[in-house]
Amino acid sequence: MGFDVAAERYARFMGRYAEPLAPHFADFARVSMGQRVLDVGCGPGTLTRHLVTLTEAHLVAAIDPSPPFMESVARQLARVDVHTGVAEALPFADNWFDVSLAQLVVHFMTDPEAGIREMVRVTRPGGTVAACVWDADTGAVAPFWACVHEIDPEAEDEALLAGTRMGDLEQMFRKVGLRNVEPSGLVIRVTHPTFEEWWNPYTFGVGPAGDYVSSLDDAGRTALEEVARRRLGNGPITVTATAWAARGTVA
Repeated sequence: MGFDVAAERYARFMGRYAEPLAPHFADFARVSMGQRVLDVGCGPGTLTRHLVTLTEAHLVAAIDPSPPFMESVARQLARVDVHTGVAEALPFADNWFDVSLAQLVVHFMTDPEAGIREMVRVTRPGGTVAACVWDADTGAVAPFWACVHEIDPEAEDEALLAGTRMGDLEQMFRKVGLRNVEPSGLVIRVTHPTFEEWWNPYTFGVGPAGDYVSSLDDAGRTALEEVARRRLGNGPITVTATAWAARGTVA
C-alpha cells in the first residue's frame, strides 16, 4: 500500500484533512498537560505536532512503519521519542503511557485487533486508548471513490477496512477489554480553492486511492479526472468529512 512516499506528498494528500481533524481527536481523547502520550501510526507527524502543544514534547512518543515519515518527524520535533515500527509490536514497556492514540491508521494495520491490544498494553491502568477512522461513505476520500465507481463499479475502495463503519471501533475496543467505551463522530470541513488543488494529490501514489490512480493508464486517468471535474466542478470544492472515533479506559 502506498505510504512509502515523501512526507510532503502525504501532507498534501491526507494532511490537508488530518490537520483539522487532529485537535478534535485530541480533545475527544482528553489529552492534557503533563500526560505521557503515544501517537501510533503517526505518519509525518500531523497529530504529533498538536500533541506537543497540549503536553510537553519530551512526554510524546511517535511510531510509524514509514522511514521517510519518521525522518520528517525527527527533524521537526527533536524532543519527541521517535520510532520506526508497527502498531502490532510496539517497542514500549507495559503501562508506560497515560494516553495512546491512533488517528486514521487502524484500518491500515495488518492486524487491527492486535494493534489495539498493544496500545492497551503500553497504557497504564485508568489511562485512555483512542482511535479514529474515516467513515466509508462520508470520509475525506469518499468523493474520490464516488467518481471511481461511476466508471469502475467493481473497484475495491476502503469501505471494507476495519473501523470505517459506525460501531466498528467501539466493538473492537470492547473486545480487547477496554472499559467505559464511548463512540463519537468527528466532522471537519475543508475547502479546496480549485479542482486541481483537490485532484493533484491523488496522483502522488499515496494510500489505496493513490494506488488506484497509479494503476490506470493515461486514458484511464484522464477519464477519471473528467468524471471528477464534472461531478465536483472547477472549484471551490468543499469536502465535509466524518471520522468515527472511540475511546476507552484501560482496566
